[in-house]
Amino acid sequence: MKTTGNTILITGGSAGIGLEFAKAFSAKGNHVIITGRSEDRLQKAAAQLSNVTPIVFDVVDKDATDAFVARLESEFPDLNVVINNAGKASYYHLDGDQDAATLAEEEIVTNYLAIIRLNQKLLPLLKKANEAAIVTVSSIAGLVPNHFLPTYAASKAALHSYTQSLRITLNKSNIKVFEILPPLVDTDFSAEIGGATNGIPAKQVADELVEAFENNTYEILTGRTADVFNLFLSNPAAALQAMNPNVDLQTA
Repeated sequence: MKTTGNTILITGGSAGIGLEFAKAFSAKGNHVIITGRSEDRLQKAAAQLSNVTPIVFDVVDKDATDAFVARLESEFPDLNVVINNAGKASYYHLDGDQDAATLAEEEIVTNYLAIIRLNQKLLPLLKKANEAAIVTVSSIAGLVPNHFLPTYAASKAALHSYTQSLRITLNKSNIKVFEILPPLVDTDFSAEIGGATNGIPAKQVADELVEAFENNTYEILTGRTADVFNLFLSNPAAALQAMNPNVDLQTA
């Protein structure tokens, strides 16, 4: 997949991993379209980039999605890369006081259903390009869950499965399907669960996505994710223990 001369949509592109994606691809001569819910944050992000278009857009808003896609078709007919980065995570215990069903619904809509909706609506536009790509940002928690992020992990498991099916469906088309599975990343998004002390830099995630484009590596195991993934393949119970280190799974 080429890494220059693209028109790239990055949802959730005003901060964290999304902003680093935008910086990496903007620096390589691509036009980047970043979205987010906050006009102020988008403008601050855009000020750090060149060749950028910021658009206020909430991926969970069905009506806004239709209008957004129509705008892309009209103003950016050369769009050929979609990076589905917008996400939501809730940090809680399933036996606590939080409304688990409501939290799960918010995560499923943001991390899974909204992605399916946007991708499907953009497929006709992407199919017009000589070369195109769809990227999903899932998580190693989608393969091996952490019980502090129970329904987030479940939403990413659904996203992982969907991405594999989408890749198979588009196998003979002009659209390549990439999935990046980060570990804990140092962003505001993960601050509550120790991202600042235990997370990898967001720039590393972006750099590895660019490298994956260059090499057509469709499943991208960033940072320590590869270690957990390999452990999962050889010993699923040990991988689950590694992702939940303070729990005795023998007696849980």
